[in-house]
Amino acid sequence: MEISMPNVADGGMLPVKYTGDGNGISPPLNWKDVPHNAKSLVLICEDPDAPSGMYTHWIVYNLPVNILGLEEGAKNLPQGVQFGLNTAQQEVYVPPTPPSGIHRYYFRLYALDTTLTLKNPQRAEILATIKGHVIASTSLVTKYQSKS
Repeated sequence: MEISMPNVADGGMLPVKYTGDGNGISPPLNWKDVPHNAKSLVLICEDPDAPSGMYTHWIVYNLPVNILGLEEGAKNLPQGVQFGLNTAQQEVYVPPTPPSGIHRYYFRLYALDTTLTLKNPQRAEILATIKGHVIASTSLVTKYQSKS
């Protein structure tokens, strides 16, 4: 399984439009080679370089296995797709705005052998629940340093 972002290499810089210095919309993501026996996908975007520890920017779960990615701004989502709570306790994409230095942003995609029946889960609950249900996983790392 592989996840990618158009025009951004793994380890490359996140375009400004997907950050707090730009439009703050979620980036387009593509994936391929989802295992045929997967029942759903989970996407987590997180920053391990945040001053307070791991900062979760975005959680999207119960993504259907037959879609090949998300559009910019996560528009036109299929029925049943749900959002978890990010570190700001919101069910939205929090655009990166690191306070200083270059931060890394991991977009992690998990293929599961089940769908999730969680309500407003945070990162820890998602990770605990998917334990033992992950068929495959992959990640894309981007970097960003604020303009300010």
